[in-house]
Amino acid sequence: MHITQLNHECLLHLFSFLDKDSRKSLARTCSQLQEVFEDPALWPLLHFRSLTELQKDNFLLGPALRSLSICWHSSRVQVCSIEDWLKSAFQRSICSRHESLVNDFLLQVCDRCPNLASVTLSGCGHVTDDCLARLLCCCPRLRALRLENCARVTNRTLAAVAAHGRALQTLHVDFCRNVSAAGLRRLRAACPRLVLRAEHSAAMIPDPRPSASCCRARSRGARPPRRGRSLPAGAS
Repeated sequence: MHITQLNHECLLHLFSFLDKDSRKSLARTCSQLQEVFEDPALWPLLHFRSLTELQKDNFLLGPALRSLSICWHSSRVQVCSIEDWLKSAFQRSICSRHESLVNDFLLQVCDRCPNLASVTLSGCGHVTDDCLARLLCCCPRLRALRLENCARVTNRTLAAVAAHGRALQTLHVDFCRNVSAAGLRRLRAACPRLVLRAEHSAAMIPDPRPSASCCRARSRGARPPRRGRSLPAGAS
């Protein structure tokens, strides 16, 4: 029996065992397999291990998507996490190549995936509060939001969870240094049933506003003094 003699349901099942690249390669062989590739039912789960994968044409965003994860473990994550006003020209050039990728991708998810139930973002240093707030508004069935090492996430995301995360049951904001203890307390008071985890987040030093002396130092090419991230034991 040739593979094209199988019915659509069997082909969907076979495709489900393949990774995104393999699905795309197989779909290019004939129109029947291309139809299977374009079936939204094939795409309830999407996992990306790098930001460049977001730009590939080897997946489909649709209403069947239930679980999405973008976990970027790269040395460039450290560059993304540096405050914008402390970055060198070289560091800014690195970020310019990918700083909008996750936000732009999530905006597409907002428009196409209203039934999303779980989102995990790790190492996405440029994802913004506004983007996450829109995700919460556009995906009312979202039950789990897990954020790790997302330097731009602040208490505004916590406020958006309280305002729009009606179905949310689990929220992780681990190693998100601009989330404060006060913001976490307000969220716990507003959503007492929410399973909330903030590993190290409230114990890290948040980004300060750039001072005039810091801006002058940057304009002269001098490097401002480096700051530690975690508070020492026993500090308040």
